[in-house]
Amino acid sequence: MAVFVGTSGWQYKDWRRRYYAKGVNQNRWFEHIMRDFRTVELNVTFYRLPRVEVFAGWFTRSPDDAIITVKASRYLTHVKRLRDPQPSVAMLMDRIAPLGHKLGPVLIQLPPDLAVAVEALDTTLAAFPAGVRLAVEPRHESWWIDDVRRLLERHNAALCWADRKGGAITPLWRTADWGYVRFHEGSADPWPFYTDDELRSWAGTIATTFPDDCDVYAYFNNDPGAAAIDNAITFADSLRACGRSVSRVPATRPDLTIE
Repeated sequence: MAVFVGTSGWQYKDWRRRYYAKGVNQNRWFEHIMRDFRTVELNVTFYRLPRVEVFAGWFTRSPDDAIITVKASRYLTHVKRLRDPQPSVAMLMDRIAPLGHKLGPVLIQLPPDLAVAVEALDTTLAAFPAGVRLAVEPRHESWWIDDVRRLLERHNAALCWADRKGGAITPLWRTADWGYVRFHEGSADPWPFYTDDELRSWAGTIATTFPDDCDVYAYFNNDPGAAAIDNAITFADSLRACGRSVSRVPATRPDLTIE
């Protein structure tokens, strides 16, 4: 059990040379990120669902202990807006099946203009197979009601704790026996870096909310300038200082001096 620290994706031009050393071809970036981190959050699945063969390739090309988290398709969340979820969920689960034991949680990120729809979310969560960990990231303030909290608890689905500018933009509800956190942008200069104090504060919040025998997944989505890589390393250090077990992070920080 640990806090699994990773990044939201790995295909970013700003990471070339700053993080991916000269000579590391882009078609080997996945192997590189999975060597340095145990987990990664797939954002590509939100925009389009790759073929089954692509997921099989990610399984083969990653270490045996890899945890590959999948962001649900926007067709389910943003186009159909949680209506008739079963066909979309079935397609998603069919495509990602080759991930096998490496499959991490599935993140369901809701549109910012989608107001609370408790029954629709209940039907969507129920459409997933038993045993799949589901994290939900609502982005409309109408979702912050007791009925939603109870629904998530009933499904053992984690409310995604989302951060912008170093502070939570969601309630800090613990709705499952595991947790999920996303870091979108910090308040440091240059943007979108987090300050050390912001990361220490988050480490303390996680340490006081979840015992060390709970899994918590934390992903940095602030990719410009290789901020996600650098902040992930600092965050891991802060968690260890709180006495928490943490998954691997890069041994060397990215070179932030490269323009």
